[in-house]
Amino acid sequence: MRTHKPLAERMRPQSINHIVGQKKLLGEGKLLTRMIEFGSIPSFILWGPPGTGKTTLARILARSTRAHFVYFSAVLSGVKDVRKIVEHAEKLRSTEQRATIFFIDEIHRFNKSQQDALLPHVENGLFTLIGATTENPSFQVIAPLLSRCRVIVLEELSKGDIATILKRALNDVDNGLGRHKLKLKPAMLKTISELADGDARKGLNTLEISSTIALCRIQSNNAGASSEIILEDILEAAQQSQLRYDKNGEEHYNLISALHKSLRDSDPNGSLYWLYRMLESGEDPLYICRRLIRFASEDIGVSDPQALIHTVSCRDAYHTLGLPEGKLAIAQAVVYLATAPKSNSLYTAEAKVKKCISRSGSLPVPLHLRNAPTQLMKDLNYGKEYKYAHNYDDALLAQDHLPSEIKHDHYYTPSNRGYEAQIKNRLQKWQAILKQRKSNV
Repeated sequence: MRTHKPLAERMRPQSINHIVGQKKLLGEGKLLTRMIEFGSIPSFILWGPPGTGKTTLARILARSTRAHFVYFSAVLSGVKDVRKIVEHAEKLRSTEQRATIFFIDEIHRFNKSQQDALLPHVENGLFTLIGATTENPSFQVIAPLLSRCRVIVLEELSKGDIATILKRALNDVDNGLGRHKLKLKPAMLKTISELADGDARKGLNTLEISSTIALCRIQSNNAGASSEIILEDILEAAQQSQLRYDKNGEEHYNLISALHKSLRDSDPNGSLYWLYRMLESGEDPLYICRRLIRFASEDIGVSDPQALIHTVSCRDAYHTLGLPEGKLAIAQAVVYLATAPKSNSLYTAEAKVKKCISRSGSLPVPLHLRNAPTQLMKDLNYGKEYKYAHNYDDALLAQDHLPSEIKHDHYYTPSNRGYEAQIKNRLQKWQAILKQRKSNV
Protein backbone atom coordinates (compact mmCIF):
# COMPACT_ATOMS: atom_id res chain seq x y z
CA MET A 1 0.00 0.00 0.00
CA ARG A 2 1.33 3.45 -0.92
CA THR A 3 2.18 5.81 1.95
CA HIS A 4 2.99 9.50 2.14
CA LYS A 5 5.48 9.00 4.96
CA PRO A 6 9.04 10.12 4.13
CA LEU A 7 11.50 7.37 3.28
CA ALA A 8 13.49 8.09 6.46
CA GLU A 9 10.40 7.39 8.59
CA ARG A 10 9.44 4.26 6.64
CA MET A 11 12.95 2.84 7.02
CA ARG A 12 13.17 3.52 10.76
CA PRO A 13 14.44 0.28 12.43
CA GLN A 14 11.86 -1.58 14.48
CA SER A 15 14.28 -3.73 16.44
CA ILE A 16 17.74 -3.32 17.88
CA ASN A 17 19.13 -5.84 15.36
CA HIS A 18 18.29 -3.50 12.48
CA ILE A 19 20.11 -0.48 13.91
CA VAL A 20 23.26 0.46 12.01
CA GLY A 21 26.18 2.00 13.89
CA GLN A 22 26.57 2.81 17.61
CA LYS A 23 28.67 -0.31 18.20
CA LYS A 24 29.90 1.04 21.56
CA LEU A 25 26.33 1.00 22.89
CA LEU A 26 24.81 -1.93 21.02
CA GLY A 27 25.77 -5.61 20.80
CA GLU A 28 26.23 -8.39 23.30
CA GLY A 29 26.87 -7.10 26.79
CA LYS A 30 26.63 -3.45 25.77
CA LEU A 31 24.69 -0.86 27.76
CA LEU A 32 21.56 -0.38 25.62
CA THR A 33 21.36 -4.07 24.78
CA ARG A 34 21.32 -4.92 28.49
CA MET A 35 18.56 -2.36 29.08
CA ILE A 36 16.40 -4.05 26.44
CA GLU A 37 17.16 -7.57 27.69
CA PHE A 38 16.21 -6.76 31.27
CA GLY A 39 13.42 -4.32 30.41
CA SER A 40 14.78 -1.91 33.01
CA ILE A 41 14.94 1.63 31.69
CA PRO A 42 16.37 4.43 33.88
CA SER A 43 16.02 8.11 33.04
CA PHE A 44 18.71 9.21 30.61
CA ILE A 45 19.67 11.78 27.98
CA LEU A 46 20.60 10.69 24.46
CA TRP A 47 23.16 13.15 23.13
CA GLY A 48 24.39 12.98 19.56
CA PRO A 49 24.40 14.63 16.12
CA PRO A 50 21.25 14.69 13.97
CA GLY A 51 20.23 11.46 12.26
CA THR A 52 22.17 9.09 14.53
CA GLY A 53 19.15 7.17 15.86
CA LYS A 54 18.15 8.91 19.10
CA THR A 55 14.38 8.71 18.53
CA THR A 56 14.64 5.19 17.11
CA LEU A 57 16.54 3.95 20.15
CA ALA A 58 14.06 5.56 22.53
CA ARG A 59 11.13 3.84 20.82
CA ILE A 60 12.84 0.43 20.74
CA LEU A 61 13.77 0.75 24.42
CA ALA A 62 10.18 1.68 25.28
CA ARG A 63 8.85 -1.40 23.47
CA SER A 64 11.09 -3.60 25.62
CA THR A 65 8.82 -2.78 28.59
CA ARG A 66 5.07 -2.68 28.96
CA ALA A 67 5.32 1.02 29.79
CA HIS A 68 3.18 3.62 28.08
CA PHE A 69 5.36 5.57 25.62
CA VAL A 70 4.77 9.30 25.11
CA TYR A 71 6.53 11.18 22.32
CA PHE A 72 6.91 14.87 23.03
CA SER A 73 8.54 17.61 20.96
CA ALA A 74 10.07 20.43 22.99
CA VAL A 75 9.77 22.64 19.89
CA LEU A 76 5.99 22.30 19.55
CA SER A 77 4.83 21.83 23.15
CA GLY A 78 5.12 23.48 26.56
CA VAL A 79 4.45 23.14 30.29
CA LYS A 80 0.67 22.98 29.76
CA ASP A 81 1.11 19.83 27.66
CA VAL A 82 3.47 18.37 30.26
CA ARG A 83 0.73 18.74 32.90
CA LYS A 84 -1.67 16.66 30.79
CA ILE A 85 0.96 13.94 30.41
CA VAL A 86 1.60 14.00 34.17
CA GLU A 87 -2.12 13.58 34.88
CA HIS A 88 -2.37 10.66 32.46
CA ALA A 89 0.76 9.04 33.92
CA GLU A 90 -0.71 9.31 37.43
CA LYS A 91 -3.94 7.69 36.23
CA LEU A 92 -2.09 4.81 34.55
CA ARG A 93 0.01 4.20 37.64
CA SER A 94 -2.98 4.17 40.01
CA THR A 95 -5.44 2.18 37.87
CA GLU A 96 -3.23 -0.16 35.84
CA GLN A 97 0.07 -0.07 37.77
CA ARG A 98 1.61 0.81 34.43
CA ALA A 99 4.67 3.01 34.07
CA THR A 100 5.16 5.83 31.57
CA ILE A 101 8.21 6.54 29.46
CA PHE A 102 8.28 10.23 28.60
CA PHE A 103 10.45 10.89 25.55
CA ILE A 104 11.26 14.57 24.96
CA ASP A 105 12.82 15.28 21.57
CA GLU A 106 15.15 18.32 21.45
CA ILE A 107 14.99 18.72 25.23
CA HIS A 108 17.53 21.54 24.98
CA ARG A 109 14.69 23.72 23.64
CA PHE A 110 13.06 23.66 27.08
CA ASN A 111 14.03 26.68 29.18
CA LYS A 112 15.02 26.43 32.86
CA SER A 113 11.51 26.76 34.27
CA GLN A 114 10.18 24.14 31.85
CA GLN A 115 12.95 21.73 32.84
CA ASP A 116 12.29 22.50 36.51
CA ALA A 117 8.70 21.32 36.01
CA LEU A 118 10.01 17.82 35.18
CA LEU A 119 12.14 17.42 38.31
CA PRO A 120 9.60 16.23 40.91
CA HIS A 121 8.11 13.64 38.55
CA VAL A 122 11.50 12.21 37.61
CA GLU A 123 12.42 12.24 41.30
CA ASN A 124 9.35 10.30 42.48
CA GLY A 125 9.43 7.91 39.51
CA LEU A 126 6.08 8.93 38.03
CA PHE A 127 7.70 8.57 34.63
CA THR A 128 11.02 7.60 33.14
CA LEU A 129 12.47 10.53 31.25
CA ILE A 130 14.34 9.99 28.00
CA GLY A 131 15.63 13.22 26.52
CA ALA A 132 17.18 13.61 23.09
CA THR A 133 19.45 16.50 22.18
CA THR A 134 22.03 17.54 19.63
CA GLU A 135 23.49 20.06 22.11
CA ASN A 136 25.93 19.42 24.93
CA PRO A 137 23.76 18.61 27.99
CA SER A 138 26.33 20.31 30.23
CA PHE A 139 25.29 23.62 28.71
CA GLN A 140 21.65 23.00 27.82
CA VAL A 141 20.18 20.82 30.60
CA ILE A 142 19.87 22.16 34.15
CA ALA A 143 22.18 20.56 36.72
CA PRO A 144 19.45 19.08 38.99
CA LEU A 145 17.83 17.30 36.05
CA LEU A 146 21.19 16.21 34.67
CA SER A 147 22.13 14.69 38.03
CA ARG A 148 19.02 12.49 37.87
CA CYS A 149 19.70 11.25 34.34
CA ARG A 150 22.49 9.25 32.78
CA VAL A 151 23.99 10.79 29.63
CA ILE A 152 24.40 8.37 26.73
CA VAL A 153 26.55 9.67 23.88
CA LEU A 154 25.74 8.64 20.32
CA GLU A 155 28.47 8.93 17.70
CA GLU A 156 28.16 10.33 14.20
CA LEU A 157 27.47 7.58 11.67
CA SER A 158 30.37 6.65 9.42
CA LYS A 159 30.15 6.84 5.63
CA GLY A 160 30.06 3.04 5.63
CA ASP A 161 27.09 3.06 8.04
CA ILE A 162 25.25 5.53 5.82
CA ALA A 163 26.00 3.42 2.71
CA THR A 164 24.55 0.34 4.44
CA ILE A 165 21.36 2.23 5.31
CA LEU A 166 21.04 3.60 1.75
CA LYS A 167 21.48 0.17 0.14
CA ARG A 168 18.87 -1.27 2.47
CA ALA A 169 16.40 1.46 1.49
CA LEU A 170 17.14 1.07 -2.21
CA ASN A 171 16.40 -2.68 -2.12
CA ASP A 172 13.50 -2.78 0.37
CA VAL A 173 10.32 -3.48 -1.62
CA ASP A 174 7.84 -3.02 1.23
CA ASN A 175 9.07 0.18 2.89
CA GLY A 176 11.86 1.42 0.65
CA LEU A 177 12.42 2.06 -3.03
CA GLY A 178 12.79 -1.58 -4.12
CA ARG A 179 9.68 -1.61 -6.29
CA HIS A 180 11.25 0.99 -8.62
CA LYS A 181 14.25 -1.29 -9.32
CA LEU A 182 16.63 1.67 -9.56
CA LYS A 183 20.37 1.10 -9.75
CA LEU A 184 22.98 3.08 -7.86
CA LYS A 185 26.64 2.68 -8.78
CA PRO A 186 29.20 2.47 -5.95
CA ALA A 187 30.56 5.93 -6.82
CA MET A 188 27.07 7.44 -6.57
CA LEU A 189 26.41 5.61 -3.30
CA LYS A 190 29.64 7.08 -1.96
CA THR A 191 28.59 10.58 -3.10
CA ILE A 192 25.28 10.45 -1.22
CA SER A 193 27.02 8.98 1.85
CA GLU A 194 29.48 11.87 1.88
CA LEU A 195 26.75 14.47 1.38
CA ALA A 196 24.86 12.98 4.33
CA ASP A 197 27.62 14.24 6.67
CA GLY A 198 26.97 11.47 9.20
CA ASP A 199 23.18 12.05 9.23
CA ALA A 200 21.12 8.99 8.17
CA ARG A 201 17.95 11.06 7.76
CA LYS A 202 19.74 13.50 5.48
CA GLY A 203 21.15 10.64 3.39
CA LEU A 204 17.75 8.96 3.03
CA ASN A 205 16.08 12.26 2.11
CA THR A 206 18.70 12.86 -0.59
CA LEU A 207 18.22 9.31 -1.91
CA GLU A 208 14.44 9.70 -1.96
CA ILE A 209 14.52 13.00 -3.88
CA SER A 210 17.23 11.65 -6.21
CA SER A 211 15.05 8.65 -7.03
CA THR A 212 12.06 10.88 -7.77
CA ILE A 213 14.18 13.01 -10.11
CA ALA A 214 15.59 9.89 -11.77
CA LEU A 215 12.13 8.36 -12.28
CA CYS A 216 10.82 11.58 -13.85
CA ARG A 217 13.82 11.71 -16.15
CA ILE A 218 13.37 8.06 -17.15
CA GLN A 219 9.66 8.51 -17.87
CA SER A 220 10.24 11.63 -19.95
CA ASN A 221 12.87 9.81 -22.04
CA ASN A 222 10.65 6.71 -22.31
CA ALA A 223 12.61 3.52 -22.93
CA GLY A 224 15.82 5.32 -23.87
CA ALA A 225 16.89 6.19 -20.35
CA SER A 226 18.89 3.98 -18.01
CA SER A 227 17.10 2.96 -14.80
CA GLU A 228 19.82 4.28 -12.53
CA ILE A 229 20.36 7.32 -10.34
CA ILE A 230 23.09 9.47 -11.86
CA LEU A 231 25.27 12.22 -10.43
CA GLU A 232 23.10 15.03 -11.85
CA ASP A 233 20.07 13.58 -10.02
CA ILE A 234 21.97 13.53 -6.74
CA LEU A 235 23.39 17.04 -7.09
CA GLU A 236 19.99 18.44 -7.98
CA ALA A 237 18.49 16.69 -4.96
CA ALA A 238 21.21 17.79 -2.57
CA GLN A 239 21.51 21.36 -3.93
CA GLN A 240 24.01 22.48 -1.31
CA SER A 241 25.18 20.40 1.59
CA GLN A 242 24.56 22.20 4.87
CA LEU A 243 27.39 21.77 7.35
CA ARG A 244 26.42 20.86 10.90
CA TYR A 245 26.89 23.94 13.06
CA ASP A 246 25.27 25.89 15.87
CA LYS A 247 26.61 29.37 16.43
CA ASN A 248 25.56 29.28 20.09
CA GLY A 249 26.25 25.63 20.86
CA GLU A 250 29.13 23.26 21.50
CA GLU A 251 30.17 22.90 17.87
CA HIS A 252 30.77 26.65 17.72
CA TYR A 253 33.24 26.40 20.62
CA ASN A 254 34.79 23.20 19.27
CA LEU A 255 35.62 24.81 15.94
CA ILE A 256 36.99 28.07 17.32
CA SER A 257 39.08 26.00 19.75
CA ALA A 258 40.44 23.95 16.83
CA LEU A 259 41.29 27.16 14.94
CA HIS A 260 43.00 28.69 17.96
CA LYS A 261 45.08 25.58 18.68
CA SER A 262 46.07 25.17 15.01
CA LEU A 263 47.29 28.77 14.98
CA ARG A 264 49.21 28.27 18.22
CA ASP A 265 50.86 25.14 16.79
CA SER A 266 51.96 27.14 13.71
CA ASP A 267 49.98 24.99 11.25
CA PRO A 268 48.64 27.17 8.39
CA ASN A 269 46.83 24.23 6.75
CA GLY A 270 44.87 23.25 9.84
CA SER A 271 44.20 26.92 10.57
CA LEU A 272 42.75 27.56 7.11
CA TYR A 273 40.62 24.42 7.28
CA TRP A 274 38.96 25.36 10.58
CA LEU A 275 38.59 28.97 9.46
CA TYR A 276 36.66 27.99 6.36
CA ARG A 277 34.69 25.33 8.24
CA MET A 278 33.35 28.17 10.38
CA LEU A 279 32.84 30.62 7.52
CA GLU A 280 31.09 28.09 5.28
CA SER A 281 28.84 27.08 8.18
CA GLY A 282 27.61 30.64 8.58
CA GLU A 283 29.71 31.92 11.49
CA ASP A 284 29.85 35.71 11.89
CA PRO A 285 33.20 36.74 10.34
CA LEU A 286 33.52 39.61 12.82
CA TYR A 287 33.48 37.10 15.68
CA ILE A 288 36.43 35.33 14.05
CA CYS A 289 38.20 38.67 13.56
CA ARG A 290 37.81 39.46 17.26
CA ARG A 291 39.27 36.11 18.21
CA LEU A 292 42.23 36.64 15.86
CA ILE A 293 42.93 40.04 17.44
CA ARG A 294 42.94 38.40 20.85
CA PHE A 295 45.22 35.62 19.58
CA ALA A 296 47.69 38.19 18.24
CA SER A 297 48.26 39.47 21.78
CA GLU A 298 47.81 36.24 23.73
CA ASP A 299 49.97 33.85 21.69
CA ILE A 300 52.28 36.14 19.69
CA GLY A 301 52.53 39.48 21.50
CA VAL A 302 55.71 41.42 20.90
CA SER A 303 57.52 38.42 19.42
CA ASP A 304 55.96 39.89 16.24
CA PRO A 305 54.35 43.31 16.90
CA GLN A 306 52.99 43.33 13.33
CA ALA A 307 50.56 40.52 14.23
CA LEU A 308 48.21 42.84 16.09
CA ILE A 309 48.36 45.37 13.26
CA HIS A 310 47.55 42.66 10.70
CA THR A 311 44.53 41.38 12.63
CA VAL A 312 43.08 44.85 13.19
CA SER A 313 43.61 45.58 9.48
CA CYS A 314 41.90 42.26 8.70
CA ARG A 315 38.81 43.38 10.64
CA ASP A 316 38.79 46.75 8.86
CA ALA A 317 39.21 45.05 5.47
CA TYR A 318 36.22 42.83 6.16
CA HIS A 319 34.18 45.88 7.19
CA THR A 320 35.06 47.47 3.84
CA LEU A 321 34.58 44.44 1.60
CA GLY A 322 31.92 42.33 3.32
CA LEU A 323 31.13 38.87 1.94
CA PRO A 324 32.38 37.03 0.00
CA GLU A 325 35.44 39.17 -0.81
CA GLY A 326 36.27 39.81 2.85
CA LYS A 327 36.93 36.12 3.53
CA LEU A 328 40.31 36.32 1.83
CA ALA A 329 41.47 39.13 4.12
CA ILE A 330 40.64 36.95 7.12
CA ALA A 331 42.46 34.01 5.52
CA GLN A 332 45.52 36.24 5.01
CA ALA A 333 45.53 37.19 8.69
CA VAL A 334 45.15 33.52 9.70
CA VAL A 335 48.16 32.45 7.63
CA TYR A 336 50.19 35.37 9.03
CA LEU A 337 49.34 34.40 12.62
CA ALA A 338 50.01 30.71 11.99
CA THR A 339 53.48 31.42 10.58
CA ALA A 340 54.48 34.14 13.08
CA PRO A 341 56.87 33.39 16.00
CA LYS A 342 54.91 32.49 19.13
CA SER A 343 55.16 33.85 22.65
CA ASN A 344 52.73 33.92 25.57
CA SER A 345 54.94 36.28 27.58
CA LEU A 346 52.29 39.01 27.65
CA TYR A 347 49.59 36.53 28.69
CA THR A 348 51.83 35.18 31.47
CA ALA A 349 52.77 38.69 32.59
CA GLU A 350 49.09 39.66 32.75
CA ALA A 351 48.32 36.70 35.00
CA LYS A 352 51.22 37.55 37.33
CA VAL A 353 50.28 41.22 37.59
CA LYS A 354 46.61 40.46 38.27
CA LYS A 355 47.55 37.93 40.93
CA CYS A 356 49.85 40.47 42.59
CA ILE A 357 47.16 43.18 42.56
CA SER A 358 44.61 40.78 43.98
CA ARG A 359 47.00 39.82 46.76
CA SER A 360 48.48 43.23 47.63
CA GLY A 361 45.47 45.51 47.08
CA SER A 362 45.69 49.26 46.41
CA LEU A 363 49.32 49.97 47.17
CA PRO A 364 50.10 53.71 47.08
CA VAL A 365 52.03 55.15 44.14
CA PRO A 366 55.62 55.98 45.23
CA LEU A 367 55.98 59.73 45.85
CA HIS A 368 58.64 60.25 43.19
CA LEU A 369 56.29 58.88 40.50
CA ARG A 370 53.34 61.10 41.43
CA ASN A 371 52.28 64.12 39.44
CA ALA A 372 52.62 67.47 41.24
CA PRO A 373 50.51 70.12 39.44
CA THR A 374 49.88 72.19 42.63
CA GLN A 375 52.14 73.74 45.28
CA LEU A 376 50.43 71.71 48.00
CA MET A 377 51.37 68.51 46.21
CA LYS A 378 54.95 69.70 45.85
CA ASP A 379 55.02 70.52 49.56
CA LEU A 380 53.87 66.98 50.22
CA ASN A 381 56.91 65.70 48.23
CA TYR A 382 54.87 64.59 45.22
CA GLY A 383 57.35 64.05 42.38
CA LYS A 384 60.34 64.70 44.63
CA GLU A 385 63.58 62.99 43.56
CA TYR A 386 62.08 61.83 40.25
CA LYS A 387 64.86 61.29 37.70
CA TYR A 388 64.19 62.35 34.09
CA ALA A 389 65.51 59.57 31.83
CA HIS A 390 66.55 61.88 28.97
CA ASN A 391 69.06 63.61 31.25
CA TYR A 392 71.08 60.40 31.44
CA ASP A 393 73.33 58.60 28.95
CA ASP A 394 71.36 56.22 26.69
CA ALA A 395 68.22 57.45 28.55
CA LEU A 396 69.04 54.80 31.13
CA LEU A 397 68.88 55.08 34.90
CA ALA A 398 68.20 52.97 37.95
CA GLN A 399 64.89 54.03 39.45
CA ASP A 400 62.14 52.07 41.24
CA HIS A 401 58.75 52.02 39.52
CA LEU A 402 56.88 49.63 41.80
CA PRO A 403 55.57 50.19 45.32
CA SER A 404 58.22 49.31 47.90
CA GLU A 405 56.28 46.26 49.09
CA ILE A 406 56.62 44.58 45.68
CA LYS A 407 59.64 46.33 44.19
CA HIS A 408 61.43 43.03 43.53
CA ASP A 409 58.53 41.45 41.61
CA HIS A 410 59.15 40.41 38.03
CA TYR A 411 56.30 39.99 35.54
CA TYR A 412 57.48 40.15 31.94
CA THR A 413 60.03 37.64 30.66
CA PRO A 414 60.61 37.85 26.89
CA SER A 415 61.06 34.64 24.93
CA ASN A 416 63.93 33.81 22.58
CA ARG A 417 61.64 33.95 19.54
CA GLY A 418 61.09 36.63 16.92
CA TYR A 419 61.30 40.28 17.90
CA GLU A 420 61.21 39.30 21.58
CA ALA A 421 64.73 37.90 21.17
CA GLN A 422 65.85 41.46 20.35
CA ILE A 423 63.93 42.77 23.36
CA LYS A 424 65.60 40.21 25.59
CA ASN A 425 69.06 41.15 24.31
CA ARG A 426 68.24 44.85 24.77
CA LEU A 427 67.06 44.38 28.37
CA GLN A 428 70.16 42.33 29.18
CA LYS A 429 72.38 45.01 27.64
CA TRP A 430 70.68 47.76 29.66
CA GLN A 431 71.02 45.75 32.86
CA ALA A 432 74.73 45.28 32.16
CA ILE A 433 75.19 49.05 31.60
CA LEU A 434 73.37 49.93 34.83
CA LYS A 435 75.37 47.31 36.73
CA GLN A 436 78.60 48.73 35.39
CA ARG A 437 77.59 52.29 36.39
CA LYS A 438 76.74 51.10 39.88
CA SER A 439 80.14 49.41 40.26
CA ASN A 440 81.89 52.61 39.14
CA VAL A 441 80.28 54.71 41.82
